[in-house]
Amino acid sequence: MKGFTDSKVAAKFDTYPYLVREKLLEVRTLIFYTAAETNGVGKLEETLKWGEPAYFPKNKGGSTVRIDWKEQTPDHFGIYFHCRTNLVSRFREMFPQVFQFEGNRALFLPLSEKLPNEALSSCFALAFTYHLTKKAKLTPVDGG
Repeated sequence: MKGFTDSKVAAKFDTYPYLVREKLLEVRTLIFYTAAETNGVGKLEETLKWGEPAYFPKNKGGSTVRIDWKEQTPDHFGIYFHCRTNLVSRFREMFPQVFQFEGNRALFLPLSEKLPNEALSSCFALAFTYHLTKKAKLTPVDGG
């Protein structure tokens, strides 16, 4: 597959059924687009974590986003976030009708539906700037 910097990630995408692979490649494209368009993110690292394609800012200013499809839920795919962040709870407040949620770690989307690009992009931007945002909140704005 073209465009992959990690041959293991490319090999993982090759294991998915065709329709799943096409949907996850669409999500992957949105991930890279969002990172490029979001201030402070910079370049992303693409790798496998827990056997799933994973994306995180090389500058360590954000949290990892993973994507995967499982045979146990053949009609849906998941987007996973670090469970010790408040990201999924924030997404639940922001987009209660857009995603199916699993605890504090995942969003699930049906394979048969069009991607909610705007909502997903917002989620990715928040994840990729998670640590930057936390630090900004701790720094006094007026210097006092």
